[in-house]
Amino acid sequence: MTYTLTTPLYYVNDKPHLGSAYTTLACDALARFQRLKGEPVLFITGCDEHGQKIQRTAEAAGLSPQAHCDGVSAQYRELWERWQISNNRLIRTTDPRHCQIVEQFFARVEASGDIVEGRQQGWYCVACEEFKDDPHEAQDPECSTHRRPLEWRDELNLFFRLSRYQEQIEALIAQPGFIQPASRRNEVENFVKQGLRDFSISRVNLPWGIPVPGHEGHTFYVWFDALLGYITALLEASDAPDLDTALSRGWPASVHVIGKDILRFHAVYWPAMLLSAGLPLPAKVFGHGFLTREGQKMGKSLGNVLDPGELLERCGRDAVRWYLLRDIPFGDDGDFQQQRFTDLVNNDLANTIGNLLNRTSSMARRWFDECVPPATAARELAHPLAQAAQTARSTVLSALDQLDFRSAAEATLQLAIAANGFLNEQAPWSRMKQEGTREQVAEDLYAVLEAARITALLMAPLLPDLSGRMLVQLGQTVPNSGAEAVADGAWLSQLAWGGLCCGASLPEPSPVMARLELDDPL
Repeated sequence: MTYTLTTPLYYVNDKPHLGSAYTTLACDALARFQRLKGEPVLFITGCDEHGQKIQRTAEAAGLSPQAHCDGVSAQYRELWERWQISNNRLIRTTDPRHCQIVEQFFARVEASGDIVEGRQQGWYCVACEEFKDDPHEAQDPECSTHRRPLEWRDELNLFFRLSRYQEQIEALIAQPGFIQPASRRNEVENFVKQGLRDFSISRVNLPWGIPVPGHEGHTFYVWFDALLGYITALLEASDAPDLDTALSRGWPASVHVIGKDILRFHAVYWPAMLLSAGLPLPAKVFGHGFLTREGQKMGKSLGNVLDPGELLERCGRDAVRWYLLRDIPFGDDGDFQQQRFTDLVNNDLANTIGNLLNRTSSMARRWFDECVPPATAARELAHPLAQAAQTARSTVLSALDQLDFRSAAEATLQLAIAANGFLNEQAPWSRMKQEGTREQVAEDLYAVLEAARITALLMAPLLPDLSGRMLVQLGQTVPNSGAEAVADGAWLSQLAWGGLCCGASLPEPSPVMARLELDDPL
């Protein structure tokens, strides 16, 4: 069965920011992990390109909405290529095939009796593309998220009868594991307990959107349209725009990874829409937290926005991926701190992991004919580093299944720390000067090199670049976890202790991770 995972479809009112990169990097690590385990993966990302906010942004820039969307979506595509994101699909909701999928889905929902006409009155946030619950008599109401004035709306819309699905949604969100992390479930439960209300799925007098078939003057509300992008993205390039064909390509989704601000749309509205259309529900919705910078919310007005493209240019993929995935518990809010960022990258990657491999490989080459030393006892599972490797392996596999990237990174680092400690205790540089110790030195160096190999393999989902450089330096084959990878599960067997072949040639070592030197603020 296909493991289908999705990022949100990013709204193209503006260029990509660090928050969207954070989500996408996490999904990339998860996709790579599943492929390495042997799962067929369909990793979907894309752009949400309709709605009034985009229409106004385009008008302000003197562009047509389509030209604006073309430009911004191209920035997303280029950025993900630079980050080497392993997505299989990048869907744009202006894709003509998507429009047809939306129409077919709507026909099923309408046939189920869940579409009614009604009057929508209330305060509307264009930036959120949703109505707010602020009281009508409020003086100059504003959106609590965007701190912008709300607009009063009073118009005839089409409504989806969400209220009909109260009991089914209550049962769904009560299922352990459907909403993760568990801390997010409470806010959704509180929202549902208040009683689900029918919600508007169309707008009038808004040309930048998909027209609603059979309802002249109505265009689909951007959220009704955008959520269906997950299904349109399943289509192969050669497929006709047919809903059933798309569903057969990898639905239901294994996990939707989203920011916590859009959890309600994915955990309540979206499942109800799918139930109405008679379609299977996603297995999991994971809502992660927000990023701040040095304790402050990032924003243009503060001038503290971190551009993911510039961050990549100055710091490299390995450094940024390690910091975001290793330091921030995925699901909680996180704070980007430049000094901590630098310290973690240098201490963990350059000093602990990189230096371990470099110095051990150098000693092995110098004393054992540029080859992996001969060993017997070091290849046994009773060896202390073999046991440390087994602990790390179990922790990493379990943690990544739960999207706990921090625990996976920490377990990998702990294996490298254990190997460094063992190397310092055995001190082969001193022991080699004594008579009759060559055999023991060989055993010790083999064990450390083997620990480095497994460290590199465990790092493959999180830091594929650094993992690959380490494995090349050990003369090993680099597992492919990219979009084109053949899911054969060989990675799991490679994690078994003792896989490093004695006598195999060791390439000349070079630093696998340069220290990060940031003299100026990012």
